[in-house]
Order: sequence, then structure tokens, then C-alpha cells
Amino acid sequence: MSATLFDDAGSEAAKGQEPLAVRMRPRTLDEVVGQGHLLGEGSPLRRLVEDDAPMSVFLWGPPGTGKTTLATVVSKATKRRFVELSAVSAGVKDVRAVIEEARRRMGMNGTRTLLFVDEVHRFNKTQQDALLPAVENRWVSFIGATTENPFFSVVGPLLSRSLLLTLEPLDDADVHALLERALTDERGLDGRYTLTGEAADDLVRLAGGDGRRSLTYLEAAALVAGPPAAEPVEITAAHLERAVDRHAVRYDRSGDQHYDVVSAFIKSMRGSDPDAALHYLARMIEAGEDPRFIARRIVVHASEDVGMADPTALQTAVAAAQAVELIGMPEARINLAQAVIHISVAPKSNAVITAIGEAIADVRAGRAGPVPLHLRDGHSRGSKELGHGKGYRYAHDHPGGVAPQVHAPEGLVGREYYRPTEHGAERRVSEVLGRIKEVLRGGRPDAQGPRPDASR
Repeated sequence: MSATLFDDAGSEAAKGQEPLAVRMRPRTLDEVVGQGHLLGEGSPLRRLVEDDAPMSVFLWGPPGTGKTTLATVVSKATKRRFVELSAVSAGVKDVRAVIEEARRRMGMNGTRTLLFVDEVHRFNKTQQDALLPAVENRWVSFIGATTENPFFSVVGPLLSRSLLLTLEPLDDADVHALLERALTDERGLDGRYTLTGEAADDLVRLAGGDGRRSLTYLEAAALVAGPPAAEPVEITAAHLERAVDRHAVRYDRSGDQHYDVVSAFIKSMRGSDPDAALHYLARMIEAGEDPRFIARRIVVHASEDVGMADPTALQTAVAAAQAVELIGMPEARINLAQAVIHISVAPKSNAVITAIGEAIADVRAGRAGPVPLHLRDGHSRGSKELGHGKGYRYAHDHPGGVAPQVHAPEGLVGREYYRPTEHGAERRVSEVLGRIKEVLRGGRPDAQGPRPDASR
């Protein structure tokens, strides 16, 4: 059966061979780094543990945020028998066998079982349905870990019977704390190694919020630095670079190179050079730049540099940003690349950012006259008595859906903010807008329309 049963047994020799990330797994909830929103006093997870109550929980978050760690800690805190299934290798037969054994133990001596299914999103519908009776009847307490959105990857009946907890990537302070503990704790490097400030900062950046990755890289760097000696061995940035085979460790997210690469990335997209833009994208990805930061820059420039010249560029950029959240790295690099290429080859226009910039400048300069009476809300009796809404022309009652009517406040009539270019789709927008403005200019603030209904 593809199940792993965890207990306190096991040889010291075997424990010594475990990876650093495994040896450093917290033993209690108080040792867990990060996820304060899930572990604070009175939080659902802590109450489930402290009350030793039956539970069904989905832990959703990026890799290395502590899903397996939390499941293991919960199993120890609740004194339950802990069984782990990997959805990569387990089948319906394995699921049913675990459930049957849990029922047998509960009936014989009252032993309760906590079933942890890692990567539960890989279970198909039949496999997930096999869990339903056990969850429904509480034959097992169930914890499922997933890196994918459970609303898309988990069957509704199972999700509706479970508590969904979202884990966040560790922040820089969390990863620093994790590394410091691993350096000094007897389960870890036990004070036999130290870490230079530069190496620590590089490790934090390369981890990208993934605690397991930070410890894996630390262990590899320690091997490169050499065996323990009488004095603690110092792990440097050079050792780390050799260990992880990443020249990108020289890229400092808070230094000049970060800003230079980001600037070149933006200017390459603006300059319609997809190859250069992809190069800088690759440099950021390999340096461990936060993919959400990259996605945000792409979304901004879809409107700033392309805008209405190709309105679909914004759709592509937003979809790529959503893919980063939904899928995560490394797969989302493909979605980011598609958005970068789209923006790079799209016709360019800065008319959108120019328009909003000029409009804001006018407002800040005090050019904000009163709203014309015919555009004001006229729903209340008092407002109607004041003439609010009187003379409003309902656009749909006019040819082309445009009524000859003034919309701007006094003093700004005729002021143009949006000036479309002749590039891409904006050429058509320019033609349409020109005809619209000809109709609008025929209106007067006191003009009477065929349907003066302020409620429309």
C-alpha cells in the first residue's frame, strides 16, 4: 500500500540521513515560522488542535510554505495516528485500505487516525469521492494539501465538508528566522557553520518565500564550504553560488542591478523588442524575483504603453497575473512570457496614461466646476425641485446611442484628455471618437431631450 505511517520509532542512523529541511520541521505549532493568520490565538487551526476535535481541512498554498509541516505538527499535537498518502502514487485501493484500517483501529481500541493526502489535487474525481464516507462519518480526520486552487481541483462535496485554510509565502523575515534556527539548532547544523550577511540575503532572495528551498540551498552551500572544523565554517555568497549553480545570486533585489534590469525589461517591451524583453524576464526569473512583481509590471505597461492601440494586451497581462496566483512557478513563466511577447509586438500608444495624467493635473489645479444640473441625480423630491436632472437627454433615444449634450463641468467644456493615436486599433477609435464629438458639440447645457427622465 502506498501509505506512510509516521510514529516516534526509527533508527538514529536513518534520522541522520534525512535532509536538513526534514530534520528542521517544527515539533509544535509554536515552532512554526510564518502563517500567523492561521496560528494566532483563537484561530481555527489552533482551536482544532487544542480541542482535539475531529477535522477535515484543506491547506492551500505555494510549495515550501509548510503544508506538510502543519499536518505533521497537528498529528503530534492531537496524539492521532498519522498516515500520509501521496496523490502522485496512491490509488482508490490505497485510500480504501487506509480508511478500513482506521475504522478497525477505532473500533478495537479507540485509536483515531489523521489521514494526510499530499498534492490532493492530483486525485481524480473517483479517488476524491472515495474519501467522502470517511470524512462524512469522521472515521478519519482528513488534511489535504494542494498548490492548486481547490475550487477548481477538488470535488464540491468534499470541499463543502472541509475547512479551507490558505497559506501565504514566507516573507523575508520568516526565511531569515528559519535559516538562523537551522544554523544553531542541534537538529540542524548545530553551530558548526555560520552564514555571511551577503550569503544570507542571497539565500532569502533565492528561496522566494519557500522555506524548504532555503534550507535545501543552505545544506548544499554547507557541503561546498567544507566539513565541520574546530571553529565554525563560514558559508559565503561564493559557496552558495557554486552550490546552487546560479550566477543570478549576484542580482540584488534591493540594489542598482534590480532597478537596472527592471528598467531595461520595461523599456524593451515599450521598444517593441520581444527578444530583449524575454532576456530580462529570464534574468529576473532565474534571480528569484517575485513573479507577482513581474506580473504587476506587465499589467501596468499593457495600459501605459499599449492601451487602446490593442485593448486585448491588458486581458493577456491580467490573465498572466492570475496564472501566477493559480498555477505558480515554474509553469507560470510560460504565461508571463506570452504576455511579454504580446505587449512587445503590440502597436504602441501612451494616450491612456497621458489622458488620466492630464485629468488628474486639472483636478489638482482646482479645475473642477460643479456637475451640470441636467446630469445631477434627481431621484429625491428635493433634488427635483432644484432642477436636478431636468433636460437630461437619454443617449439610447438618439441615433447611434449618442445625444447632443454637454457632460463636462463649466470651464472644462471642450477640454480633451484622451487623444488617440493612429497606431493599431486606436486609428479606428480616433475615427469613431471624431464622429461622437461632432454630435456632442451640438448640445447645450439647457437643451431639452425627448426623455427628460433623471432616473435613467
